[in-house]
Amino acid sequence: MAGGTGRQKGYLKLFASYYKPHWKLFLLDMVCALCICIVDLLFPMVSRWSMQTLLPQKLFAAFFGVMAALIGAYVLKGGLYYIVTYWGHLLGVRMEADIRRDLFAHMQDLSFSFYDKNRTGQLMSRVTGDLFEITELAHHGPEDLFISSVTILGAFCIMLTVQWRLALVVFAVIPIFILFTALTRKKMMRASIEVKAKLAGINGEVESSISGMRTAKAFANEQAESAKFNAANDQFRGAKRGYYRTMAFYQSGMEFFMGILSALVIAYGGYLIMMGQMDFIDLTTFALYVTTFITPIRKLSAFVEQFMQGMAGFKRFVELMGVEPDIQDAPDAKPLEHVKGDILVDDVTFRYDSSPEPVLDHVTLHVRPGETVAVVGPSGGGKSTLCQLIPRFYDVTGGRVLVDGQDVRALQQRSLREHIGIVQQDVFLFAGTIYDNIRYGRPDATEAEVVEAARRAEIYDDIMQMPDGFQTQVGERGVMLSGGQKQRVSIARIFLKDPPILILDEATSALDSVTEARIQSAFEELARGRTTLIIAHRLSTIRSAGHIIVIDGCGIAEEGTHEELMAKGGEYARLYSLQKSVSV
Repeated sequence: MAGGTGRQKGYLKLFASYYKPHWKLFLLDMVCALCICIVDLLFPMVSRWSMQTLLPQKLFAAFFGVMAALIGAYVLKGGLYYIVTYWGHLLGVRMEADIRRDLFAHMQDLSFSFYDKNRTGQLMSRVTGDLFEITELAHHGPEDLFISSVTILGAFCIMLTVQWRLALVVFAVIPIFILFTALTRKKMMRASIEVKAKLAGINGEVESSISGMRTAKAFANEQAESAKFNAANDQFRGAKRGYYRTMAFYQSGMEFFMGILSALVIAYGGYLIMMGQMDFIDLTTFALYVTTFITPIRKLSAFVEQFMQGMAGFKRFVELMGVEPDIQDAPDAKPLEHVKGDILVDDVTFRYDSSPEPVLDHVTLHVRPGETVAVVGPSGGGKSTLCQLIPRFYDVTGGRVLVDGQDVRALQQRSLREHIGIVQQDVFLFAGTIYDNIRYGRPDATEAEVVEAARRAEIYDDIMQMPDGFQTQVGERGVMLSGGQKQRVSIARIFLKDPPILILDEATSALDSVTEARIQSAFEELARGRTTLIIAHRLSTIRSAGHIIVIDGCGIAEEGTHEELMAKGGEYARLYSLQKSVSV
């Protein structure tokens, strides 16, 4: 229990820290809220004084003057509510933007392994849905809590001056309310967290289904996708049912306490009038304060629900922010400078967290500056994994990877990756223009440099035939372009980046032979003068490589030139002959 309380305080302290950059706006919100409380508290007292003093003494001018002042006060209250509503919500939005900024920056730092384990839709739920409820809490939470607390305390103090016996009856209900709230709070929090988890599951299914809609239609599996979504939706509905059951219990209890409070005031007030200890004006005034008293209690009730939802979202935010990247720069990490492109994979062993068996087992490979090395072998043999260790997307389990004689774990990740260009089989293009996607390779590139990169990638002519040229929209994930065009856009990116080390990860395996032949010359131009690793299924594309290695699932089974490996008659020769016969 102590640990849970400590964590709760930690959450609240961290949440409060996001108010600091916007303290002036927060202060404005609280001052306006205080003025609103004062207006609400003054009305019953001024009304009582007017009825007990001004009207009996026939001070009608003063009476109407006071009424005019009250009207002016409520006009002021309306203006203050405008400020609280507009600027208060703006405060919440600014805090939401700060939290989302921190969350996205943290997600940028997380390693490949994190995204291997988490679905995009679930992460989107945390970046959007959870943060919206945090915004509502950031704005309404302190404001409602402040207004309610000041109003309750002020109303109670004034009620004591009106009739202290009746005030004590009202105040006796408050501890019962607090105890009831405390007993239901924890259950509501658990239910709210479960709802958010189920909603994240739905978002994951939606993201997966929309991304794979073409595949689903191709296999006529729309009903299967609907069934998967409905299963997740039913889980969400069940979680919501549990949450609303808890919420209904809380709200019904609150309504009971509010109703019983009014009944107690009328009953005991009537008794005091019978005993001559109170008059009708005092009871009317007291009833007005009970109304004033009940309104903030209802706000506190709504605040409890808001607090549960907002803090549930904030806890999920803190949980995600607490995930440490598997790959981090060492405290004394150095930048990689004056890169020659010498790569040494030294006795490397690697296994994924989810697999007890190593993907690579004591692999050693030396790639000299400017050399082109092809990596071939069966699917799942570790070809891509080997190349992903060089830019340090994953850390080796054993051994080391050196670039220009420096262990990649001793280098700054950003600096290392700035000098490595990667062209993958599954090209990802961002929604936007062709120009923006090419310029992604070097965001500070000039228009002339972007055009030159397109020429060198042999995509310029295709672009100029499009309706809007370089400003043509590529669609989500480049859906408006052909496979060959997307691949050449990715090649143009690398030309623009101009890295000394190049990794081609099965970059043509998804293309037809004609398109592959067109792109091959672009690859040859791209690889000229760079240290290049080519991962390829089609062995016909790597015959010109100076060195070929065959990975068979644990390590390097064979290595040499094309002619040497064919002469050996081993695994490479078998794969080459098989592909040639299939091609024929």
